[in-house]
Amino acid sequence: MLRLARSIRTQYYLKENGTANDSTYEKQIYVRNANWHPPPAPWTIEEKLTDFEKALKQKHQNLLYKHQKTNITNLTPIQAKAMRLLKNNKDIIIKPTDKNLGPAIMDTSKYVHQILTEHLLTDDYRQLSQLETEDRMSQLRKDLKNLINANIKNLSQSEITYFKRSLLSRFRLPIFYGLPKVHKTPVSLRPVVSTTNSLLAVFSTWLDFKMKSLLPLIKSHIHNSIEVIQALKSIQIPKNALLFSADAVSMYTNIDTPTGISSIRDFLDVNKEQIPESFPVNLFLQVLETVMDNNIFSFANTYWHQLSGTAMGTPTACTYATVTYGHFENTQILQKFNNQLLYYKRYIDDIFGIWIPPDNNPSDSWLQFKQLLNSWGNLKWKIEELSTHTVFLDLNIKLHNNKITTSTFQKQMNLYLYIPPLSAHPPSCLKGLIAGEMRRYWLQNSPKGYESILLEFIKRLLNRGHTLASLTPILTQAAQILDKNHNQISKYKDVDSSTLYIHRTYHPYGLKRHDIRQIYDKILHEHLPFKQMTVAISRPLNLKDILTKTKLQLPPSINIEEIIEDINTQSDKTTNNKP
Repeated sequence: MLRLARSIRTQYYLKENGTANDSTYEKQIYVRNANWHPPPAPWTIEEKLTDFEKALKQKHQNLLYKHQKTNITNLTPIQAKAMRLLKNNKDIIIKPTDKNLGPAIMDTSKYVHQILTEHLLTDDYRQLSQLETEDRMSQLRKDLKNLINANIKNLSQSEITYFKRSLLSRFRLPIFYGLPKVHKTPVSLRPVVSTTNSLLAVFSTWLDFKMKSLLPLIKSHIHNSIEVIQALKSIQIPKNALLFSADAVSMYTNIDTPTGISSIRDFLDVNKEQIPESFPVNLFLQVLETVMDNNIFSFANTYWHQLSGTAMGTPTACTYATVTYGHFENTQILQKFNNQLLYYKRYIDDIFGIWIPPDNNPSDSWLQFKQLLNSWGNLKWKIEELSTHTVFLDLNIKLHNNKITTSTFQKQMNLYLYIPPLSAHPPSCLKGLIAGEMRRYWLQNSPKGYESILLEFIKRLLNRGHTLASLTPILTQAAQILDKNHNQISKYKDVDSSTLYIHRTYHPYGLKRHDIRQIYDKILHEHLPFKQMTVAISRPLNLKDILTKTKLQLPPSINIEEIIEDINTQSDKTTNNKP
């Protein structure tokens, strides 16, 4: 309840002091001032706020009493016991799989051995001691702080505030882990680094913020597949046109830092007339190089430094990949093959295009295009041959009789693990899922295709335990919204300062939205300067949150340094035995 009162006081203060729409506010780089506390509201409001909290507490206690004989867990005793055993067993590790193919359980010792042999004990990483790690991170913090102070005049007030508040924090070291690729034989591990609450994540977030302002200058950039559909509607397709797509091979790993930094530098120089004079080019490049060259992280109780490729897990990785290769597209690909590329777009590591073969030597021209695509640094692309059908993002794209049609692409291995009915998610989660999927299906498919895929969607929800009776009103409501706004592309709306937002964690037998609204209308509404109140409900922890941990805790039986020594010894023997 104290957090609720603080939130209301904060929103009241911002509303009354006219700072809710502060022009210096930038959402992506906003950091809350941990030392600031909202002053008390006027006495009459504080009195009503106390009454509001008491009423909520009383209503909550009444609900607990009402359901005191109700089993409030959605797990049977046997299931709950199994979950506790899984959570506390250090001999196994539970991870979500790559491509979102469900959870996987692995033997911890095998997982550690695989992480080391596939990734950390390769030429791409170097092991550090704990002392070396601490010294390097301490020096990085000093160097970056000095760099910001030296360039303070080149930053906006919102950026200065961001760095000032962020650098007061205590940082954790990034953590390395692997996601099982169960769709591969044998199963391999996709490397991931969690950089949340780390030092370099602060600076990488700022880089991402600055780099997003450059994205409109990347001619190939798109935001999503809906944007592709909208663009294709206005294109006249010649008779000889063909489609193609391409996927980058380990894009982040294969963007070596010298090539990436050089590309960004050239991009900023070529486009300097279109980039604001206030853009801090030198500071930006120095921070970018620091972030890419100093990706240091832990795995279990060992420490490592990434030596090549884009810094894994860094917040700016996506925009960095988009801009670096985008400059090559702007200056090389799109210029040299302007007559052949009727349409060419890329979403990070996926390319889709419409190719117009030239009258002379069409096969040579296509070969030259593929060679150029693969001529930038170490990055290579798997390029599908020209055809009348391809897949791009979540779209099946087909060309027939000079017309392009699309349908929703769904992977065969997709498990469709939708929210089950017994899950303690707010009802709005299921409603949002259904409304979102129906809208996506409508935009991506023909009317006939929409009917077909919607039926499949309903069948999958039924397979998850939902009933047609419970789904029908939700489907009907979503269809009515779709009928009203079927051609509109939804956009993010900024927080409205005339609306009070109250946040609660959902519980199936706890306070409902209408309970909070009734109490608010009765006690607080007429005393606060807000036109309306919205209750924002968040879900509680789920099994994934409880069972999957980023940081690896080893059982006493595993000594990781001994495993590293054994692997290195075996590697040396293999090398020495080679002729």
